[in-house]
Amino acid sequence: MDKEPLYLWCAYPDDLLADEAAQACAPLLNEEEHARWQAFRFDRHSREYLATRALARTALAHYHPLAPQAWRFLLNSHGKPAAELECGLRFNLSNSPGLVVCLIAREAEVGVDVEPCERAAEIAELAPNVFSALELAQLDALRGQERLHRALRLWTLKEAYIKARGMGLALPLNTFSFLFGGAEGIRLELDPAVDDEPGRWRFCLLDHAGHCIALMARRGEAAAPQLQIWKARPVCAPPVRLPAGGEMWFPLA
Repeated sequence: MDKEPLYLWCAYPDDLLADEAAQACAPLLNEEEHARWQAFRFDRHSREYLATRALARTALAHYHPLAPQAWRFLLNSHGKPAAELECGLRFNLSNSPGLVVCLIAREAEVGVDVEPCERAAEIAELAPNVFSALELAQLDALRGQERLHRALRLWTLKEAYIKARGMGLALPLNTFSFLFGGAEGIRLELDPAVDDEPGRWRFCLLDHAGHCIALMARRGEAAAPQLQIWKARPVCAPPVRLPAGGEMWFPLA
C-alpha cells in the first residue's frame, strides 16, 4: 500500500425518509438495481439498499471523473464487487439499517464491516460457531460488557478480513484469529492451511454513530495508513470531511 490515504465514506439510511433525498438517489441505480430496490418488503431494508448503492457511486465518483450513475460493477465468484472500469480504485461496502460505509483505496485491497453496537449480545451468543479456539479462550476470560465489547470487535474484524480477501465464508471463520494484547495490540494469526501472510495487513477499529466499524487494508510499508473520513447527509448531498487522525492501526509494531 502506497502513501495514498484510505477514504471511508459514511451515509445514514434514515436520511432517505425524506422523499426528496430518496428521489435524488434513485436515478443513480441501474435498471436491475432499481427493480431490487422496489422489491423490498420493508421500508427500512429499501432505504438501506438505496443508501448503499448510491453511496458507492457517489464516493467513487469523488476520485474519478466518471459520473455516479455511469459506474458499473462486477462480482467475483464469492460476491466481492469491483468497478467494471479499471481505474486503480479498490473499494468495499458494508451496510446496516442505521449506517452504510464505503472504504476506498488506490490499488490496495481493502475490506470493511459495520455492525450496530446493539448486536453485541447476539454476536456473543454465536461465539462458539464463529470464533476460533484461540479467540474463544480470550473471550471466555472476560465478563459483562467487556465480553460483549470484545465479541463485537472480533466479529467486525473477521468480517472485514474475509471481505478484503474477497473470499467470503469460503474462508472458514475458525481458521484465523484476531488476538488481543501484547506489544502488537491486536495481531492476526492464521492457520497453516490459510494461503496468506498476516504481515500483509493493517487494520483499525472505529466507533461511529452507535456502530463499530472495522477497516482492513493490505500494507506495503511500515507506516500506519492515513485515513480520511467523509459523511454524506443525505447520500447525494456534498460530503463533509470529519476529523480523523486519532485512530489506532494494528499491529502496533
